[in-house]
Amino acid sequence: MIVDDDLPFRERLSRSMQKKDFIVESFPSCYESLKRIGEKKFDYVIVDMRLKDGSGLELIKKIREISPDTKSLLLTGYGNIATAVAAIKSGAIDYLPKPAEIDQIYDALTNSKELLPPPPENPMTADRIRWEHIQRVFAQCKGNVSETARRLRMHRRTLQRILNKHAPKE
Repeated sequence: MIVDDDLPFRERLSRSMQKKDFIVESFPSCYESLKRIGEKKFDYVIVDMRLKDGSGLELIKKIREISPDTKSLLLTGYGNIATAVAAIKSGAIDYLPKPAEIDQIYDALTNSKELLPPPPENPMTADRIRWEHIQRVFAQCKGNVSETARRLRMHRRTLQRILNKHAPKE
């Protein structure tokens, strides 16, 4: 099953997965896909993060409740570390940023039995990972610099200097 509200992408992905010998059904919304998953069991579900009628993360949670054996993969154009962690916690077997290659999607679905995924070709730098973590904690503290600094165990002025800089290159 493919759930994505972007019709051209959904059709392209459906055709590509059919070429890889998958039987594909695709849907533009959470509502339609949940209705169908209640009627039929699917081995795999590829879900977009942002759908017009809901969140892909919430959809993956519901699919896992209805069909625990279905393997879910989350795709999104809005990727960051926090979203990747949330996807895995929601029950996705993997998380891929758009645009993902068909081979990446196929490998993510079929190689899910491996304990560790293969290393990324272009991993984020340590500086970028640190910056992403600081941004996430800052957002969780609703933009409160003093609270963020306390949670990160750093001086408030040091944090302010970091926050005023642009994100490091990946």
